[in-house]
Amino acid sequence: MRRLLLALLPVATLLSACTSTDYDLVQTASISPRFHDTDPQDFGGRAPHRHNIHGIDVSKWNGDIDWARVKNSGVSFAFIKATEGKDRVDTRFNEYWQQARAAGIPYAPYHFYYFCSTADAQADWFIAKVPKSAVYLPPVLDAEWNGESKTCRYRPSPETVRAEMKRFMDRLEAHYGKRPIIYTSVDFHRDNLVDQFKDYHFWVRSTAKHPGEVYVERRWAFWQYTSTGVIPGIQGSTDINAFAGSARNWQKWVAAVSRGR
Repeated sequence: MRRLLLALLPVATLLSACTSTDYDLVQTASISPRFHDTDPQDFGGRAPHRHNIHGIDVSKWNGDIDWARVKNSGVSFAFIKATEGKDRVDTRFNEYWQQARAAGIPYAPYHFYYFCSTADAQADWFIAKVPKSAVYLPPVLDAEWNGESKTCRYRPSPETVRAEMKRFMDRLEAHYGKRPIIYTSVDFHRDNLVDQFKDYHFWVRSTAKHPGEVYVERRWAFWQYTSTGVIPGIQGSTDINAFAGSARNWQKWVAAVSRGR
């Protein structure tokens, strides 16, 4: 029970401290972008640059990374692809998370869910490939439709989707002692997740509009706002994300969820 309470505490802290409108309270006439973007979008008065804390998400496709330069550029966290389905592991995962740790960047592994495999098979695979030391921040379940897949374009019913997600996340929470974060896209959220999983942190993708315009009544903790960012230390385009709360919120949350790693 103590383990469960510790897992739930950061959720309550973050959800009470930061909402999708926290940054609207910032009284700043003009805020320059923190990072360069090769294809910047105009988000109007609710730009992601009003947030203080930004991070990246990476996979093997990002190639060699100079994590010290990444850290010095102002990156505050990194979501790192670990696994996919029941039998794929990202070939740079172990390198990336260990180098992020050495550079002092809080990190979390993420799993790309594959709807042609069972939740238990995928949880078994993730747990086998991701040591507890690689889970500094809570693990992430990447749940989205993948219409370009050559092996699985199956779209289960919303009830099945939610049941599978819950089973997978329960397995990870029981093993790592941290409640997973849910990453999702606009269409997948619309089809399956509206008004669901309210006691989980959400990391949402929205690269053209503010999340408040496209995610129905969804509180979010992380916002993936571009896939064309430029980060010193990484060649080519990089996904960049904003944290919903203040720098103080961030420090408190990281301190809470990283205990016992």
